[in-house]
This record gives sequence, C-alpha cells and structure tokens, in this order.
Amino acid sequence: MSDTPVKQQSTAAFHGQAVASFAIALAATAIGIFQLEADPWVRAFLGIAVLYLVTSAFTLAKVVRDRQEAGQLVSRVDQARLDKLLAQHDPFEKL
Repeated sequence: MSDTPVKQQSTAAFHGQAVASFAIALAATAIGIFQLEADPWVRAFLGIAVLYLVTSAFTLAKVVRDRQEAGQLVSRVDQARLDKLLAQHDPFEKL
C-alpha cells in the first residue's frame, strides 16, 4: 500500500484569473485614491495604507501556506513510520 503524495497545482486559467483580479483591484484602488478630492497628504496616507495592506496579505497567505505544508510533511513522516511498522509486523510470530 504505497500512497504517493499528489502535489496539487492550480491551472493556468486560475493563475491568470488571480493575477488579473489582483491587478484590477490594485488599479481601481489607486485610481480611486488619485481621484479623491482631498489633500495630497491624505491621498499619500491612503496609498501607503493600501500598500501595507497588500504586503501584509501576501505575508499572511505565505504563513498559512507554510503551516499547511509543514503539517502535511509531519503527517507523511508519521504515515511512513506506521507503514514500516506494519510491514515488519508478523502476526503469526511466536513470542
């Protein structure tokens, strides 16, 4: 019983949609801040806040992904140990 782990990958269409969605959202926000009738320092503050939000979202996504991958690695190691023990066990062996 050899279960090889399957690496899940997103399709090219999904990747393209994600990139396009991010670019549109960022451009719309930038245009909205630029068109805002406010002092330049207010627009600059909002621009910095948006950039901070974007970078923190990327960081959060990476941390969540890394934790998930670490959990999968631990479970794979545990499964390999269990498989080894089961393969070595002889139920008919006399003690």
